[in-house]
Amino acid sequence: MSSVLAVGVSGVFIALGLWHFYMAFAGSSGESAAVPSHGGKPLFVPSTQATVAVGIVLMLFAVLVAATSGILSLGLPPTMLSWLSYALALGLFARAVGEFKYVGFFKKVRDSRFARMDTLFYSPLCLLLSAGVATIAAQHAT
Repeated sequence: MSSVLAVGVSGVFIALGLWHFYMAFAGSSGESAAVPSHGGKPLFVPSTQATVAVGIVLMLFAVLVAATSGILSLGLPPTMLSWLSYALALGLFARAVGEFKYVGFFKKVRDSRFARMDTLFYSPLCLLLSAGVATIAAQHAT
């Protein structure tokens, strides 16, 4: 069961990383569902380099989960991997909760395409990933 969960969580991180690579080079037009906006204007415009960097970090999260579960060996102590995974789970949980204005379950601005996608998909996915990563860390803590 643990390996199935780890493969699933790692797979989601890989898919998200690949999506970021695609978005970095394909781009999008119109109001984006990927960036918070207010009044039809994006709060920020991520550069190609920043989007690629996010993709790389998501791939590293997949590696961390795989290493924590024992699927992959990085040569790091299991305790360190577990603590890094707990930190990742906490970060994902914080993302799901949000910053109370534009992002997360408790956001106040809800009238944009991003806000709708965040409520339906992004925040729930962060919460599920948080639970999955924390479960893997707990199962493999020494």
